[in-house]
Amino acid sequence: MADVTKLLDAAAAGDPKAAAELLPLVYEELKKLAAQRLVQEKPGQTLQATALVHEAYLRLVGADPGQHWSGRGHFFAAAAEAMRRVLVESARRKGRLKHGREHRRVDLESDCLVSAAPSLDLLALDEALTRFSQTEPAKSVLVKLRFFAGLTMPEAATALNISLATAERYWVFAKSWLYAELSDDA
Repeated sequence: MADVTKLLDAAAAGDPKAAAELLPLVYEELKKLAAQRLVQEKPGQTLQATALVHEAYLRLVGADPGQHWSGRGHFFAAAAEAMRRVLVESARRKGRLKHGREHRRVDLESDCLVSAAPSLDLLALDEALTRFSQTEPAKSVLVKLRFFAGLTMPEAATALNISLATAERYWVFAKSWLYAELSDDA
């Protein structure tokens, strides 16, 4: 992944070709992370992993041409945040009456499922995560990296430049805090 770091540095230095060369190197990893994230979504999700990666990537490199990343970890943290925003916007859009809020999608092959995936209210999670980030910003970034980007604990610790033990302590605290918040909302 040294190539990714070099391209990120080149993009920060103003090299116009760096963003174009960066996508092929990170595309498969971002697509894998997006697919893992979409598996956790409620049934009926129409957003595909490819579309999620493309939208997140456009937000990363298209919105601010002077965007500077301080390394691979910072880039993937930004990618996790971009994916989170795309998913939250999609959930909000689907929650509108105009987009079928009152209708429930029925999968014709649902009888073939052995067990249903646990449903998650993405909007409630987003609101709780926003409140959490006001008091615990470092821990909220860890949650975003783990939950939205699908990074493993060692990968997230490296991205945050903290020890694995500290990351695990942050994760235990964050899960407990979010569980309490989401339980209160229910």
